[in-house]
Amino acid sequence: MATVSVRYIVDDVSAAIAFYCQRLGFAEVMHPAPAFAMLSRGDLRLTLSAPGGGPGGGQALPDGTLPRPGGWNRFAIEVDDLAGTVEELLGQGVRFRSEIVTGVGGKQIIAEDPSGNPVELFEPTLPEARLR
Repeated sequence: MATVSVRYIVDDVSAAIAFYCQRLGFAEVMHPAPAFAMLSRGDLRLTLSAPGGGPGGGQALPDGTLPRPGGWNRFAIEVDDLAGTVEELLGQGVRFRSEIVTGVGGKQIIAEDPSGNPVELFEPTLPEARLR
């Protein structure tokens, strides 16, 4: 059961569902409308909304500004073999913002979903940086 929920604004909800489910191990919980879906992966619930997609997270602000994908805020998925995961995802056409970088607690890389939203893939190198 999910204990954390993150909303991403995506240009194409169906393309985002395919990306997250087929490439990153998410499961589709519901897709009741073309502009909205809910996915899950472990404790994370990921809601996807299209800009201007009606009431909810994708709707315009009172001044008419539409939400849009992208930016640098992101969630991280822990992986056991970052280099192997990156190689596999590159073979599936996934875009990355850089090469793998090494930080204080581990190695990371930022993948982009089909709308350009960042997803960090993280391989801990210190025991205390592990989620499990």
